[in-house]
Amino acid sequence: MSKTALLFPGQGAQSVGMGHSFAEGSPAAKALFDRAAEVLGYDLAALCFEGPIETLTLSHHAQPGIFVTSVAGYTVLKERHPAFSFALAAGLSSGEWTALHLAGVVSFEDTLRILDRRGRFMQKACEQTPGGMVSVLGASPELLQKVCNETGAELANLNSHEQTVLSGPVAAIDQAEALAVELGAKRAIRLNVSGAFHSTLMKPAADQLADFLAGIPFQTPTFPVLSNVTGIPHAPDGEAIKAAMVAQIYSSVRWVQGMEWMKAEGVDRYVECGPGKVLAGLLKRIDKQAVVHILSDLSGVEAIG
Repeated sequence: MSKTALLFPGQGAQSVGMGHSFAEGSPAAKALFDRAAEVLGYDLAALCFEGPIETLTLSHHAQPGIFVTSVAGYTVLKERHPAFSFALAAGLSSGEWTALHLAGVVSFEDTLRILDRRGRFMQKACEQTPGGMVSVLGASPELLQKVCNETGAELANLNSHEQTVLSGPVAAIDQAEALAVELGAKRAIRLNVSGAFHSTLMKPAADQLADFLAGIPFQTPTFPVLSNVTGIPHAPDGEAIKAAMVAQIYSSVRWVQGMEWMKAEGVDRYVECGPGKVLAGLLKRIDKQAVVHILSDLSGVEAIG
């Protein structure tokens, strides 16, 4: 039996104009941006719709902006296609918070506050210890582990069988970028990011997030949400999810493992809901037979049956 999964992008998917067509086409979607402005204390809609990109790219703006855009897209999808249903969901990095919100684990308002603080905590950690990230193409896990062992870099994002991102201190990433190619990787591409996300350099941010989350109630999810940390669904326990989401900041994102778990469970149809189409591209490298719908604007909504 065919199964559908929702996928939600994370930081890096932001672009000026994101969410605009959803807000224009749906009063309910526009209301989400209005509510976000009340919670955050600034006009998130204007920032998402008009930029500038330099301000939108800041972690504490990008993460809430992508979240609201993704929820707005899902809201319009359910308005236009009330019979649409899905079995489970996953999100890449900060996108995991979108999936958890829609599963009823955290309220809309609390998720906004969490992503605002999460972004600020991560930016502060970046400023405390300069770090970087490099995307390596065409390298085996064994080769990349050797690169990490020799340079002090860490496996950050296991995105597909062909692409893995390494993270760590600037000096370690400098060495890893060169060594990966020297040992046989096809390419190593330095990422334009402000720090070493999903590495142990993010531990201070995780500690601050843990303190902030202590006062926020987490509920049992109403449908399975895959964990970035394990690549399998979260346990149906709010406190366990809270702990996993703290660890997520400095742990490897096991995206390949998660997508392979979905495939093994019979998922063959995916909807990427939010700005961009990065997840669709990664998925096609993992499961060439998968049907993927991209829901980044109103035209994507109309294409889904």
